[in-house]
Amino acid sequence: MDLFENESVDELLEGGLKIIQDSSLYRFTSDAVLLSRFARAKSHDVVADFCSGSGIVGLHFYALHPQIDSVVLFEMQPELAAMSERSIRLNDLKNFRVECCKVQDIGREYDEKFSLVLCNPPYERGGFEKEDPKKAVCRKELTITLREVVQTAARKLRFGGRLALCNRADRLAEVLYTLKEFNLEPKRVQLVRGRTGARPYLLLAEGVKGAKPGTEILPDIVNVKN
Repeated sequence: MDLFENESVDELLEGGLKIIQDSSLYRFTSDAVLLSRFARAKSHDVVADFCSGSGIVGLHFYALHPQIDSVVLFEMQPELAAMSERSIRLNDLKNFRVECCKVQDIGREYDEKFSLVLCNPPYERGGFEKEDPKKAVCRKELTITLREVVQTAARKLRFGGRLALCNRADRLAEVLYTLKEFNLEPKRVQLVRGRTGARPYLLLAEGVKGAKPGTEILPDIVNVKN
């Protein structure tokens, strides 16, 4: 497959899959890989990847769990959505599709369709701060908020479906409160540290639609960044 300027093909190191990335657009970080490993899979899962960017979370999750049925990538930036489609063709994946739209605008045909929603959302607050707007909207809550992500996921999940997301560790209370507000009971939480003894910088959380109360606190992850 021919690549455009600034593009490269990276190995996912799982399942023999590859992904196209563009250095002029937002490139995925370790947060996406941690989320795809944190999320639990069930046979024949029907999966949505909200704010999918280059498609890394959905692709990596499928590489880890090829028994799932299908994945729909939802990405609002046309350049990233088109690049995701090319990664799907590169891997010859017949059970993937891409929808280029805002998460808040996902159509009613997807109501209660999914058994699992994955989301590595923009979770920093603040303005552009001279940052490239195309990259800023992937990092900062400029076009979508945590509440909108959770509210939409609650509509698109079946009863018993799961939402797995990541966010800043210091927003833990807000994440748990928002999940419960939309009847997504927090069932698992895990914190990520940059080194042993450091303060957590990232949280991973799973909410289950209509589940009974009770949250499992998993051991912290130490994610040493090179």
